[in-house]
Formats: sequence, C-alpha cells, structure tokens
Amino acid sequence: MNKIAAEIIAGLIPFKMERNRWRGILRYGIRNVLKLKRQLKNDKSSPSVYLAVCAIAKDEGPYFKEWIEWHKKMGVDKFFIYDNGSSDSTKETLAPYIRSGVVEYNYFPGYRMQLAAYDDCINRHRLDVRWLAFIDLDEFIVPVADKSIPVFLKRFEKYPAIEINWLVYGSGGAESKTPGGMMQRFKRHSLPSHILNRHVKSIVDPRRVCSMTGCHEAARISGDAADSHGQPITHNFRDREPQHDIIRINHYAVRSLEEFKEKCMRGRASGKKRYIDMDYFKKYDLNDIEEK
Repeated sequence: MNKIAAEIIAGLIPFKMERNRWRGILRYGIRNVLKLKRQLKNDKSSPSVYLAVCAIAKDEGPYFKEWIEWHKKMGVDKFFIYDNGSSDSTKETLAPYIRSGVVEYNYFPGYRMQLAAYDDCINRHRLDVRWLAFIDLDEFIVPVADKSIPVFLKRFEKYPAIEINWLVYGSGGAESKTPGGMMQRFKRHSLPSHILNRHVKSIVDPRRVCSMTGCHEAARISGDAADSHGQPITHNFRDREPQHDIIRINHYAVRSLEEFKEKCMRGRASGKKRYIDMDYFKKYDLNDIEEK
C-alpha cells in the first residue's frame, strides 16, 4: 500500500498509538506482514549479534569516534551506519571500524531518507540481530541502574520494542566549538520533567516489528512496547511523564551555537531545509541543571 493510502486509512483510527502502529503496518503491506509472520514461525536460527545500533548521518565525521566508543563500552556489538551523502571526514573516521567489522557502512544519499534507511536496516538484519536501537549522532544511550545496555535489555525479552526517554542537554552558553567530546563539553541539561523529554527513541526486536513509523516508534507485528520501567505502554509518548532513573538517552540537540549553525546548513537525512532556525536553538538550549 502506498504512503498516501496508508495515511488516509490510519487517520480513521482515533487512538493515537494504534494509529501510528497501523500506519507502519499499512505502509509495509498487510500481505508482506502475513508473509513475514509465516517466515518467522518456521525460522529456528539464533541471532549472531545481541545489540546493534542503526543511524543515518550526514557530515557528522568529527562526532563518530566518541559516539561509537561510548556505545561499545555500553555493550553495543555492531553499528549499521547509513551515510546520507557526506562530504566530510565520515568515511575516513569510520575506516578502522569498518575494517574491524564493528561498522557496516552503507552509502545512502537522497532527500528524506531516514525512514527508508531504518526500514532497510530492519529488513537486512531481521534474523541476525536480537536488539536494534535507532538513534542519532547527537544521542547517547546511558544505562543508569545497570552496568550496560545488554544487562538492561535482558529483562525485556518478551517485548517487541522498548521506548527510552530523552534528557535534553543545552549549549551551556558555548558559542564556539572547543576540543573534547560532547559528553565532556556539555554538562548542563533540562529539568527532567520538561515536556521535550517525553520524546523517546526505540530499541526493537527486528523479528517482531515490521517497520519504523517515524524516528521514535516502531510498528509492532504483535505485542505491546514497554517503557523503561518494564511496563506495557498504553499511551503515546507525548502523553507520558519522562523516565530517567533506569536508562535514558542524553540528547545533545544543539551543541555549541557554532556547531548548531553548521548542522542547520548541511541539511539532515529527515529532510529539514537548510536554514539557521534560532527558534529551535532557543527551544532546545536548556541548561537548568549542571551534571555532577
């Protein structure tokens, strides 16, 4: 079913969570979902990778090393990187990780390619990855109550997807880029209860989702998604209070003012236009609490 028809039919569903889920199912195709269910019912193979991360990025070369090394330390085994037409140092920075097999690199240019990349990744790695996280280069998964992300995930094996809340970090007043990583340079974040922190990113079981409905949620074939407390989700993330005590995603949405302007002008895989959106900067430049 094409995107327009899926939007029309899904739009008739009043409950937001089910509407989003069916939007993804309809885009994937009912026939394809039934075929996939039959295939998976007969498949007895075991995934070779426990936890992988999928990301699409454009001209984020200087940020890859810190981001990969952090997530490796937190238990990520593999990274599926979709390069949305970078012209910077991305390929050179990733080269040693590609040679070692930690990174699988895909050149993926074009306009509004984020969901296409996510769905391609699910389809390619449906059987060989147990858990697949979808995050950006300015997002870091931080387990709070566990020593690693896999330890956290072991408690969620019965769920098809887990939704983890943002904790938005501001610029800390930095106007220009300085040496060091994001986690070192930016220590001030929003109030945990801030409405922006209701946003989530998902870690999914690719055998039990057919696609991503957007950059936040997955279209589950069956079953409920869980929040970070292990409770089945019954309301859309915009209607839930943020949770940060078990696990969170540090979201360095703006970095310094200089870096924010650079990011605006290089465009994004989600299709954002190239212009400096200072309203966005002011909205996300939240520096209420200094991290100890």
